[in-house]
Amino acid sequence: MATLLHDAVMNPAEVVKQRMQMYNSPHRSALSCIRTVWGTEGLGAFYRSYTTQLTMNIPFQSIHFITYEFLQEQINPYRGYNPQSHIISGGLAGALAAAATTPLDVCKTLLNTQENMALSLANISGRLSGMANAFRTVYQLNGLPGYFKGVQARVIYQMPSTAISWSVYEFFKYFLTKHKLENRTPY
Repeated sequence: MATLLHDAVMNPAEVVKQRMQMYNSPHRSALSCIRTVWGTEGLGAFYRSYTTQLTMNIPFQSIHFITYEFLQEQINPYRGYNPQSHIISGGLAGALAAAATTPLDVCKTLLNTQENMALSLANISGRLSGMANAFRTVYQLNGLPGYFKGVQARVIYQMPSTAISWSVYEFFKYFLTKHKLENRTPY
């Protein structure tokens, strides 16, 4: 449920961010981008990649959590507070999840940006919609390597993010648990 709600809010923000990042973007501010996209394409443009986003984030989170837990079992079997193990496990879990879901991210980006050059090279007129169409278009344009464009950047972005997130989570879990145990009143 958290992923469903998160993506419902963040998908429009991602559309605006990606449209503004495009080469020769006509948008000079986020507000002008929102107005233009809303006016020319309607509300649906902000959710065109929502199912792709969910299809990417649910496997990402699954791989991420399973890998983190597996690595913690290997390098921190007693599950004590160990910042080094949390950083290593968190970073590697994020890297694996990012790499494994890059094909979905590539398709999501194509759906969000509706990149004109890519669409014209694929002989697509109008708007590209649907994950299946995005997968076909990426393959048509670049073959299998096209699904992994930007994989290094995604891994480099996710590794420190997930390492920091897990380290902070584990620190506060340790701190709050320790504080609660210390302040417990004996019977």
